[in-house]
Amino acid sequence: MPTTQAESLLREDEVEITAIRAQGAGGQNVNKVSNAVHLRFDIGASSLPDELKARLLQMRDQRISADGIVVIKAQQFRSLERNTFSALERLRELIAQAAFIPRPRRATKPTRNSQKRRVDSKVLRGKVKAQRGRVSDA
Repeated sequence: MPTTQAESLLREDEVEITAIRAQGAGGQNVNKVSNAVHLRFDIGASSLPDELKARLLQMRDQRISADGIVVIKAQQFRSLERNTFSALERLRELIAQAAFIPRPRRATKPTRNSQKRRVDSKVLRGKVKAQRGRVSDA
């Protein structure tokens, strides 16, 4: 069940999932069984809100192509089902990351007392540094 807004926005019929052979070590199983998953999601053709589509397309993520297609490859697990779930979860995380809008920072002015403490500590530090150096017989 979807728990966040981003998860509820994703319709699984808009996601194209293809089973492929995994890369890397694994012996005979890797060479003959297609357990890795190649997920493709077209941002432009999806039912996501236009604002979210724009935010996704502006993201600097290597998984998003110039055509606006998200490509995720999942091959961590040995079963097709777990790799499919992993790929969908990563797509949901990407959409949630694009949907998150940070609160704008309000600039604040430091208090007079904090400014005084800062200057005092700098003066004290300067005195400590001034005492360092070559010792002379004067």
